[in-house]
Amino acid sequence: QLVQSGGGLVQAGGSLRLSCAASGGYFSWYAMTWFRQAPGKEREFVAAISKSGTTTYYADSVKGRFTISRDSAKNTGFLQMNNLNPDDTGAYYCTALRAVQTEYYYTQSKEADYWGQGTQVTVSS
Repeated sequence: QLVQSGGGLVQAGGSLRLSCAASGGYFSWYAMTWFRQAPGKEREFVAAISKSGTTTYYADSVKGRFTISRDSAKNTGFLQMNNLNPDDTGAYYCTALRAVQTEYYYTQSKEADYWGQGTQVTVSS
């Protein structure tokens, strides 16, 4: 089970931090990926991290502004979002996939085994 927190309303240029707490399994077995969906648009990949935490990958639109991370001691994943702009507005979802390879990461939502409940991020101009 993945439980998300964070999100909210922020002005352009501001920052937010999303959290994704995992329960019911061994957190270290799972690669994690964040997706988002803006109103009227398709869901899109945002950022991914391997189960080791060593490998990360970002969508071009967020590279240099967002940071994905994980804390195995807390069984929690994070998405730090800086320098937000209105195009970042949408519902954000954390997902997890039980990965065999240590550095495997995924960018396709169909690969996810588990989904968080979603959290809204709204960036005003």
